Amino acid sequence: MAATLTPGTWTLDNAHSEIGMTVRHAGISKVRAVFDEASATLQVAEDGTTDVNAAVKAESFNSKNADRDAHVRGADFLDAETHPELTFVATGFKPAGEEFELTGDLSIRGVTKEVTFEVEFGGQAVDPFGATRAGFSASTAISRKEFGLTWNAALEAGGVLVGDKVSIDLELAFVHQG
Repeated sequence: MAATLTPGTWTLDNAHSEIGMTVRHAGISKVRAVFDEASATLQVAEDGTTDVNAAVKAESFNSKNADRDAHVRGADFLDAETHPELTFVATGFKPAGEEFELTGDLSIRGVTKEVTFEVEFGGQAVDPFGATRAGFSASTAISRKEFGLTWNAALEAGGVLVGDKVSIDLELAFVHQG
C-alpha cells in the first residue's frame, strides 16, 4: 500500500471521511452510528514504510438518537468523560490480493487489543484545487465485551438488547501535507 503513496505526511480529511459502526439491537435489527470527530496521520517514508495513528472523539458518537447517544457516551459504554478518545496505532501491513490487512492496537475505554482491518486502497489523485488526496475503505469486527463494554439488558423473549459483535466500517480520505 505505502509504495503507491507519495512519501510524506498525510492527514485525515474529516469532511470527506466517515467512521461508522454497526451493532445488533434487540436481536432483530441493527443500529448504525458514526463518530463525527477524528484525527489521523499517515507518515509514509521513502522506502514505503508507513506509520498510522488515529484518534476518535468519544463525545462525537452519533446514532441520530439523543437518548441513545447520551447512554453510549456515558459510563455504561464509552465513558467519554474518563476516556475521551478511542485510538488506533498501526503495527503492520500485509498484502492480501488487491487489498491489504492493516494490523494495530485499538484502544477503547482504556483497554487495548490487537485488531486487523481489511483495507481497500481507492487510489491517489490530485483534486481540482491542487491537493493530493488518497482514499481507503476499511472494515473489521470486534467483541465489545473484550473492550470492557459489557452493559446489557435481558429481553423478555430471551436474548439481550445489545449484541456483542460490533462492525467497524471506515471510508477515509487523506490529504498529502508534504
